[in-house]
Amino acid sequence: MTIRSSVAAGRRSVAALRQLVGHTPLLEIAYRRDGREFRLFAKYESLNMTGSIKDRMACHILGEAYAQGRLQPGDTIVEASSGNTGIAFAALGAALGHPVRIYMPDWMSKERRQLIASFGAEIVDVSAEQGGFVGSVQAAERFAAEHDRVFLPQQFENQANVRAHASATGPEILLQLEAFGVRPGAFVAGVGTGGTVMGVGRALRGAFPHAQVHPLEPANSPTLRTGKRVGKHRIQGISDEFVPAVVDLDWLDPIVDVWDGDAILMAQQLARHLGLAVGISSGANFLGAAQLVEKFGDERAVVTVFADSNKKYLSTDLCREEPARDDYLTPRIELMGYRAVR
Repeated sequence: MTIRSSVAAGRRSVAALRQLVGHTPLLEIAYRRDGREFRLFAKYESLNMTGSIKDRMACHILGEAYAQGRLQPGDTIVEASSGNTGIAFAALGAALGHPVRIYMPDWMSKERRQLIASFGAEIVDVSAEQGGFVGSVQAAERFAAEHDRVFLPQQFENQANVRAHASATGPEILLQLEAFGVRPGAFVAGVGTGGTVMGVGRALRGAFPHAQVHPLEPANSPTLRTGKRVGKHRIQGISDEFVPAVVDLDWLDPIVDVWDGDAILMAQQLARHLGLAVGISSGANFLGAAQLVEKFGDERAVVTVFADSNKKYLSTDLCREEPARDDYLTPRIELMGYRAVR
């Protein structure tokens, strides 16, 4: 290979993309609840390449697939996604020269579709009558079985998803907590694929075996508790109708529940009072962490993730007035400010 062709190949490499993924700040957020002062920690993931934590998983899966020879130049990447994963694979696929085909439930926000399409990927909408999210997964698998030169990431059952967070997100959190002078007491995060909670949990428990690791889901739709879709919710990206194969509920600590309306209110407050433009699941994660904080005191940190920004939700209830209920936590919380460590 000539020097010029080697440089050209390097410009379309996972190694180049890794420079745009990860190493995000950890925020220490101070707040008052019922007049008492607390703090929690959140990884600010909207600073990844396409603006979400899913870039970590997508980049890691593609890197492993190249190394193992399961993904070749020109292969089509095909995946089922509720949004952020589809955006990540669309962008990374474009950067690496792959056609990308995303199967998606047709009720996801229009911003998600627009972003995926902007990267040149093909979107296949799947209606509730066609199976919704489960139908999207099945349709992606059928396409892969019927066509040659297709790479199917299978984010819900691919352990590379977990390894992405065990090898990077979790260790980053540990180093950043050390910079703040605290140790982890608990980690909590909403379950979409489950890779974040399982991978970060593995890293934190590897260093601190007694750290708690809690999955979070919408109280409106307790999929983890029931094993299937029950009810409806507005926290896009988590609780997608089934329990992902990578999730080991027996290994995890008790499930944390958050109402979707409460999550919307908290995401709105984070933007209005702290300038943190986060999505609805980030509001849910903040509230899940706030439920755990009082157990640990100042010496043991409760950590979560702000998975993405509000830009994918401008047409949703996130940008509308949301009524508060007596059982919501957000009205009892006053956000005071934050510090950040990258």
